[in-house]
Amino acid sequence: MGMFDFVKGVGKKLGFGGEEAPPSADTLKQELDSHKLGTDGVQVEVKGDTAVLKGTVKDQSIFEKAVVAVGNTLGVSKVQADELQVAPEAGKAASPAKEPTFYTVQKGDNLWKIAEKSYGKGQGAKNTIIFEANRPMLTHPDKIYPGQVLRIPDLA
Repeated sequence: MGMFDFVKGVGKKLGFGGEEAPPSADTLKQELDSHKLGTDGVQVEVKGDTAVLKGTVKDQSIFEKAVVAVGNTLGVSKVQADELQVAPEAGKAASPAKEPTFYTVQKGDNLWKIAEKSYGKGQGAKNTIIFEANRPMLTHPDKIYPGQVLRIPDLA
């Protein structure tokens, strides 16, 4: 765990680089911080078209949102998060994050279809859970695009 794949040629364009040129570490950090997820303690490095995240976040959902926010950027094909940890509960040491569930949007998908694929037939109404899990990166449930990676939260 710790290396996540994204589609290099799709995503939010940051800066003025070439269409598939990876953004700088500073630009990715600014984008990450713009979502106000609580990622102040996260450092970002860029190695080729791979973004490397290091540091500690408050909880699993912030870990997953940080990976998605950075990965859904034009020019980023992978996010390495081996050194990004979830803050410890009181009296415990920081720990690696759990394996998250991500879904890459396909042509013709909408959040209802994704909910049924992820949670089972008849579970399309749970699309709002997926939308909320991807806020603030998603601003409207109809604004998803092929190649975009979404986090799929557990229902538990």
